[in-house]
Parts: sequence; C-alpha cells; structure tokens
Amino acid sequence: MTVINRIIPAPAPLGSYKNEDVVFLLKDLSDIPLEKGNEDREVAIQSGTHYSEMLPVEYQPTDEYIQLFHSTLAASAKKVAAAAAVTAELIVRKRGLNTIIASLARAGTPIGILIKRYIKMVYNHDLPHYSISIIRGRGIDENALLFMLQNHSGLDIQFVDGWTGKGAIRNVLIEACNLFEDKYGITLSDDLAVLADPGCCSTTFGTREDFLIPSACLNSTVSGLMSRTVLHKDLIGPNEFHGAKYYKEWLPNDVSNLFVDHISNQFKNVIEKAKSEADSLIRNPSHNIATWQGMKDIRRIQEEFGIENVDLVKPGIGETTRVLLRRVPWKILVNRLDNPNLKHILLLAKERNVPVEMYPELTYSCCGIIKPLKVGEQV
Repeated sequence: MTVINRIIPAPAPLGSYKNEDVVFLLKDLSDIPLEKGNEDREVAIQSGTHYSEMLPVEYQPTDEYIQLFHSTLAASAKKVAAAAAVTAELIVRKRGLNTIIASLARAGTPIGILIKRYIKMVYNHDLPHYSISIIRGRGIDENALLFMLQNHSGLDIQFVDGWTGKGAIRNVLIEACNLFEDKYGITLSDDLAVLADPGCCSTTFGTREDFLIPSACLNSTVSGLMSRTVLHKDLIGPNEFHGAKYYKEWLPNDVSNLFVDHISNQFKNVIEKAKSEADSLIRNPSHNIATWQGMKDIRRIQEEFGIENVDLVKPGIGETTRVLLRRVPWKILVNRLDNPNLKHILLLAKERNVPVEMYPELTYSCCGIIKPLKVGEQV
C-alpha cells in the first residue's frame, strides 16, 4: 500500500444543515462570481468549456412551483422514507456499521442524511457522513477521499447519490476507484447506493421506479444552500477540496432541513417493511443486478432524434428537472401525460415554453433533451 504523506486540512463549516447531519468536504467559493445565464452557459459547454468551471444562475421558483414542492412532499413522504430505509438496510447488510457515508454533492446530500438518520434510529450507530464532489469528465475529489480515510482509519466508504439517469456518474465512480487504487494502493468499493435506480445501473437502491423525489424539484434551497461543485485550476489548489458556493442569501427560502425532517418522521412507519424488502433483495440477488437497461432507451432516442452527443440526453425525473432548471431544453419526452410524477416537469416546461412529446416506450417516466448547437451557433 502506498504511504500517504499528505495531510488534508479540515474544511471550514459550510451549508445550512446541522453539523451532526453532514460535513461538506468542499472549499468555500461564495465570494467568487461564477454564475452564467443558461443560454451563455449552454454555448460555452457545447463549445468545449467544462461545466464544472462555471455555475448556472440559481432558479428562483414561482409561488405555484413552491406550493407544488410542498404538496408533493406531503403526498410522497412515506414512499421516500421507505426507499431511504430499504437503501439503508441494504448498506447495513452489505457493508456493516464500520462505514463512512460519502454522499455525492449535491443531490446525494439529503439522501445521505436520511440514510445516516435511519441507521442511527434503528441500529443506534452514528455513521460519519461527508458530502464530496464528483464531476463527470474530471473524476472524484481525491483529497476528500484521503481526508475521510485519514480521519476514520479502518472504515469503508459507501458512496450515496439521489438517483440514477444514464449511469454516467456510476461510470465516473468506477473509473475513479480504479485510478485511486492504482495511485494509492487502496481499494474502494464503487458500489453507489441510490434512492431510485430507474437506469438499472446500481445494485444498492430503494426502488427502481422513476418516481418524483421532492428534493429533485429544487436546487440549493433543498441541498443545504450549496451550489453545484466547481473544479477550476485557478481556484482549487493541489491540497484543496473541490469548490462550491454557499448561498446564505437564500436562507429565508431554505427548505433543506424541512425536507429531511419531514421524511425522517416517517421512518417509524416503514421499518419492518424495509427490513423485509432488504432481506428479500439479499436472498434473491438476481432481482438487483445492474442491467443498464436505461441505456437502451438512450441509444434509441439518439437514433430517432439524430443526437450525436449522448450527454445531451438526460433521462429520468431528476435529470429532466435539471435540464429544465439549468440547461437549454429542446424538448421533453414523457411516457404519459397523466403520470402524477410529472406535474412539476409539465409546469417548468410550460414556464420555459419547452415542447412536451409523448414517448410511451420509455423505461423512465420522462427524458429531457438538450438543444444541440451547431458550431458557432448562439442560443
């Protein structure tokens, strides 16, 4: 094993969550102007600028949209709690309690908190939980991994995210774990635990249904007021964590703690069912193999709509929401218009004048397609 002689300093406190729920292993870039409008950002990304070098302008939802978040949270709290509980039970059965939860910022952060809270309530064991950066095309934050391993000797790392789409982040994680072992001689499990796995690319999940997780509706205001993570060579030094902004100015609109508290309050109603479902999945491993079924949808969509770049196809409710909030959408495909999980998708599409088309063969509930730009084209 390689001797790690770099000591990674502890991070400054960040985010609106309680410190006992999560520690963000991120560098504070709050005072640096990194935001670009969706149109300018889209042109930059499709012209070769990496998305992690800038941030989208945070979408400020309408009153109607906020009301939709609250009604969705009320209606789905038990279902989300059940999925989080199954995921937590699978982690305990597969990994034990000598485990660090490493949630992938930012969609994974509230899910990591829910898993940590469930395990503490049911097993009376307080797992350390950190939120770290992973970036498509750039990899995982190695300094965050080193920090966790140095401060929790002998513990394994369990990676956690909110959901899967195509499985791009799962692929980044697999590659990152291989590179980390080559570099440091330390083997990490690339298992990615998620609340929902509609892409069928994880083996640790609460459900494979593509349903609406209310935290997918919003940006920073349901993720501890944290931005997406940033990796820019002029801002991040060799011994520093990847960066992010802490949007303290949105504190009056913050529902981050309300979300995790509301879901956590439902745990007592789902424990026995979650244990039974987790036991069944462990006994029947054929039920949770990673088939990557979702990628077959994506290839068909690419061919039918003439899309060369697979990164412009974003399947699933969570990823489609991100397209509508952060990118320049071309069109939204839905499996059916009366799908109750799509109310916020249809509302956002209406606000942004994005066409919605029926595509009933979808494995997912919906799919967002980003507008492909020709060389030199402006949005």
